[in-house]
Amino acid sequence: MPPRTCALCDDARAILKRPKTGQQICKECFFYVFETEVHNTITEAHLFKRGDRVAIGASGGKDSTVLAHVMKTLNERYGYGLELFLLSIDEGITGYRDDSLETVKRNQQQYEMPLKILSYDELYGWTMDAIVSQIGKKNNCTFCGVFRRQALDRGAAILNVDHILTGHNADDIAETVLMNIMRGDIARLGRCTSICTQGEDTIKRSKPFKYAYEKEIVMYAYFKKLDYFSTECIYSPDAYRGHARVFLKDLEAARPSAIIDIIHSGEAFEATGSVKATQKSQQTCKRCGYMSSNELCKACTLLEGLERGMAAAAVTDRARAKLDAEGPAPAHLRQIPLFRLPETVQSNHVDPSVSLPAQR
Repeated sequence: MPPRTCALCDDARAILKRPKTGQQICKECFFYVFETEVHNTITEAHLFKRGDRVAIGASGGKDSTVLAHVMKTLNERYGYGLELFLLSIDEGITGYRDDSLETVKRNQQQYEMPLKILSYDELYGWTMDAIVSQIGKKNNCTFCGVFRRQALDRGAAILNVDHILTGHNADDIAETVLMNIMRGDIARLGRCTSICTQGEDTIKRSKPFKYAYEKEIVMYAYFKKLDYFSTECIYSPDAYRGHARVFLKDLEAARPSAIIDIIHSGEAFEATGSVKATQKSQQTCKRCGYMSSNELCKACTLLEGLERGMAAAAVTDRARAKLDAEGPAPAHLRQIPLFRLPETVQSNHVDPSVSLPAQR
């Protein structure tokens, strides 16, 4: 049987089958359609305006490495006019993050982008290794997720950027939809599929890979021979997300379109007025100035629990009541530095009329 030709160019030999569409195509056509789909996602959502300073959250893994490569390619090909940076967070995980950061440093040279590395140790005075030694592995992802989110915003403020890009892909978003369904979290279910999020007191965040399958990101990195770090976090095997991931992979095996179908289902959800009425209004943390729905933001609450030797206090309501019963936090406890938005975010707001036009 003769080799099958590419379904798109009908010339070159097909060497791969797209997980997303089932098409058998050549390598060059795969690169083009993958990049073009990301470009279409960016332009249809009006993610940028010319002159934006954009930080790419860089972990050294496949998603962020491919994102950096694709953003550099599209910025040059379509003339976005963006100033691109790499922003990495060092959680302090020996044998994992220290190795992956070496990859990020190589990416800095390969893509010629300025790099900023901000560590949990310098920001919070704790590494994830130290946190796990105190609390164990049961709730460590809660601490890391909260600390990482705020660290990204603080790193972006140091870089004075307008926008943060993360490498969350279609699989990640579909998993989040499933997790919110399993938790019965209706409020988050209505907003977890948003491609872009921004509040008055936060830096704009976007997910250009919202519709990109994880398998295709891996294929892109492999065929492009990109330099990335492939080891999973040593503290994540017990994470709740793992159950949603296994379920999603089973669904994908039976029906590849399940990933996109779940995302579209999540997009169709919208919180009713009664649900919205139960949500707390946003304010700023009285201790560090970061956005919060309570007097203290989640990061400050977690840090206080760690400093007082009661780390579980910020994870469960019962433990929090025990911490409150101990009285106010001693004055000598370590605190997170005051958060200030970048000047560009304070003075500039996205104007859709000057956003990039949709191109095909």
